[in-house]
Amino acid sequence: MKYLVDVVTLEFFQEKCTGCGRCIEVCPHGVFLLRDKKAFVADRDRCMECGACANNCEFGAIKVNSGVGCAAAIINGMITGGPPSCDCGEQSGSDCCG
Repeated sequence: MKYLVDVVTLEFFQEKCTGCGRCIEVCPHGVFLLRDKKAFVADRDRCMECGACANNCEFGAIKVNSGVGCAAAIINGMITGGPPSCDCGEQSGSDCCG
């Protein structure tokens, strides 16, 4: 699922990345991949700004204004009459929206 193009607040500082892979493990939308023992942003527009990556990066390689994407998903669900469409929570094994 993609959100709005080129609006995400996600910043990745590859020089700080140690290649631990934690961002890949916790990201519910597969924003990050590993190449040559370093993480990289594979698809920035898939980021829903949940903050799981930044909260779990011990090396300060990721910065994101968390909460924006989940809030938008909740509002979208209210408008459409359906559930939040952020794809996180119990079903995905990630509780990034709290």
